[in-house]
Amino acid sequence: MPKSGQQKARRIGRLPRKVKRKMSEAKLIRCPNCGANNRVPPEKLKQGLQPVCGRCKTALLADDKPVAVTDATFLAEVERSPLPVLLDLWAPWCGPCRMVAPVVEELAKDLAGRVRVAKLNVDENPATASRFHVQSIPTLLVLKGGKEMERIVGAQPKAEIAQRLERVMR
Repeated sequence: MPKSGQQKARRIGRLPRKVKRKMSEAKLIRCPNCGANNRVPPEKLKQGLQPVCGRCKTALLADDKPVAVTDATFLAEVERSPLPVLLDLWAPWCGPCRMVAPVVEELAKDLAGRVRVAKLNVDENPATASRFHVQSIPTLLVLKGGKEMERIVGAQPKAEIAQRLERVMR
C-alpha cells in the first residue's frame, strides 16, 4: 500500500515545508493548571473559539491584546490571574505612555498564554495607583500571585521589558 508524502516524511523524521509552516504559525499557550504547552491555531481564536488544554481540559487564557483594568476589576483580572501579569499604569495625556503603548501591545501578542498584559488608567483609577505608590508614569509592574515582582519606571525598550519579564516567568 503506497504511503502519502507526509507519512513518508514522518517516518524519516522530517515534515514537508507546508506542514512545518502551519505548525510554526500556531500559537503556543501554556496551561495555567498543569503547565502543558498547547498549540492553538490563530484561525480558531479568530473564530471566537475558546481553547482548552489538551491534557487537563482547563480553559486557556489566550489574550493577545492588553486587558483594560479598573479599580473594581483589579482583583479578578490581575490578583487572581494564574499567569504573571505585566500591568501598564498610564494616562492618556502622557507622551511617554503613548510611546510605550505599542511595545506593550507587541509583548501581549508575543507572550500570549505565558503572561497576561493589563492596562490601568491612573487618572480614572487612583486607588490602585496609590496602592502601588506610583509617582511617575509610565510605570510597568510585573505581578505574580498579586505581588509586585518587578517595577519598570519610564519608557524602556522592548528588550529590557522582555528581559525583566523573563526573570519572573522562570
